[in-house]
Amino acid sequence: MDIFFYIIIFSMGITFGSFFTLAVYRIPKGEDITHTHSYCPKCNHKLGILDLIPVFSYILLGGKCRYCKEKIRPRYLILETISGLFFVVVAYLMKLSIYNLNLLNIIEYSFMILYFTFIIITSGIDKEHKMINKPLLVYGIIISIMYIVYLYIIEKTSIYRYVIYLVLFVLILIIDSITLKKHAKNNYNYSCLIFLIIMSIFTGEYITIISIIMTVLVILIDIIIKRLKQSENIVNDKKYDEKISITFYLSVFNVICFIILLAVMRSL
Repeated sequence: MDIFFYIIIFSMGITFGSFFTLAVYRIPKGEDITHTHSYCPKCNHKLGILDLIPVFSYILLGGKCRYCKEKIRPRYLILETISGLFFVVVAYLMKLSIYNLNLLNIIEYSFMILYFTFIIITSGIDKEHKMINKPLLVYGIIISIMYIVYLYIIEKTSIYRYVIYLVLFVLILIIDSITLKKHAKNNYNYSCLIFLIIMSIFTGEYITIISIIMTVLVILIDIIIKRLKQSENIVNDKKYDEKISITFYLSVFNVICFIILLAVMRSL
């Protein structure tokens, strides 16, 4: 029976993955992500139900739009597949089964999915547009507060460390608002700090610190490689001024570390 259970979980995951790709594309454009019908970004043709089956539509259509025959970016297939696998892996490592499903297990798993939704869409937009979407940060703060309430009421977790997080939320938001009024622009660094606090609430301080260390190392290596290429005139003598998508790297390492932690806990 568990095999059918995990097939359902995988189906949910790839469906969420399809939504993630849609959200990453539409949110920066200010387009609706819930009511507007899906369409091809190349020819604007509305997509039919057979064009919208996550993973399988991409494969059956050969990675091309049914109407204009333009190639569909592989990231759609990749993100949908990764999302489906993540849903299954986390469910397995949390020991979810058709035989032990209960309300608390479902709530705990749902919070992980809500968090995963937050970091994937936020980091996806950051990677594509080098920006952190403010409404998404608000969503992250809301689910963080809900998770804190859950931990305090249901799991009787000490509330003091979370009060510190809430105070930090307020302080950073106030400072960010003042900066926005003075300079008429969003501050990427403040948004990153809020992102890190949300990450700490859901996956813990240790995993967050490891994610930061790994991110710093990767960014340093990336900068060194690009500087070396510039010195050899491989990049057309362009100066290194490309913004780095910090939340993208943080999210990748955070998910990896979180899965490793769940695997260790399951093995104990």
